[in-house]
Amino acid sequence: MSRRSELGVYGVIMFALILLFIMLGTAAAANVAKVIELPNYYWPLSLFFLTLAIGILAPMAGVGGGVIFVPLVSALYTFNVDFVRGTGLIMAFTSALAAAPKFLRTGLASLRIALPVVAVAASTSILGAIIGLYITAAYPQGKYYVLIALGAILFFIFAVMLTAKRVEFPEAGRIDGISRLLSMNGAYFEPTLNKLIEYKATRVPLALIAFAGVGFLAGMFGLGAGWANVPVLNLVMSLPIKVSTSTSILIITMTDATASWVYLSKGAVLPLLVVPAVTGMYIGSRVGAVTAVKARPKVIRYIFLAIMLFAAVMDIYKGLHGLGIV
Repeated sequence: MSRRSELGVYGVIMFALILLFIMLGTAAAANVAKVIELPNYYWPLSLFFLTLAIGILAPMAGVGGGVIFVPLVSALYTFNVDFVRGTGLIMAFTSALAAAPKFLRTGLASLRIALPVVAVAASTSILGAIIGLYITAAYPQGKYYVLIALGAILFFIFAVMLTAKRVEFPEAGRIDGISRLLSMNGAYFEPTLNKLIEYKATRVPLALIAFAGVGFLAGMFGLGAGWANVPVLNLVMSLPIKVSTSTSILIITMTDATASWVYLSKGAVLPLLVVPAVTGMYIGSRVGAVTAVKARPKVIRYIFLAIMLFAAVMDIYKGLHGLGIV
């Protein structure tokens, strides 16, 4: 990759981060200082720019954006949490759908690996969505305890990814029967190394069990699934980080679509949130998909780690704040 192209990639990343911080600061100030008078169009407009920034960063981290959107909007805005979770799923689905074709064309996303995973995760995501809406209606305090537990899980994932070695290009272990039967392998061209990278999926039975839990939590909290898809694909199945993040996006397009219908059927979808959020995510993710192909694997890893840490802090804070502890 040329020096000019590399500077362009990092320029896009910096623009997204600066825009994200500006929108967070403005929303926080408006939420804390109630005396600030803002026009009615500010909130949908601010959601558009917030999700635009998230959309640029999400494909590079292999997430749909819901894992950032739901904790942020729940903490900084006054919308009902059911509407936020429903929007988070639809937004993550839209972001992934915009980015997935690019990853498929470049060979980074593997349909052979995604399909068996989706068969498990999509089923459990429906169950998670139903239980999540039930908890909100029947046990108002229960959702805060689960948010704290989710934040702890994200901290654990962050620690594992931070300390794991060779996660950019992990060495595949012994290939199991399912992986061999379904030909869960492939190759892609890595421009930063100027060579073809081959990979094979390992420990598929363990990964399918993990994805069953991932789908359930994704549906329950409206967080998409990339926050857990990537560690399972990368650390359990021994896939390169770029293949993990790209295949994660492909998985999200199918798992979140099923869970979204549960929220839609229950009336937990508010156009005031969905329209600006989906528009911002779609535009941002189209840019992010192009940037992700050119970015260095180590940079993508650091972006993913930062998202995990931030989401973990926000989830725990939201849970403790809801219980009146902080």
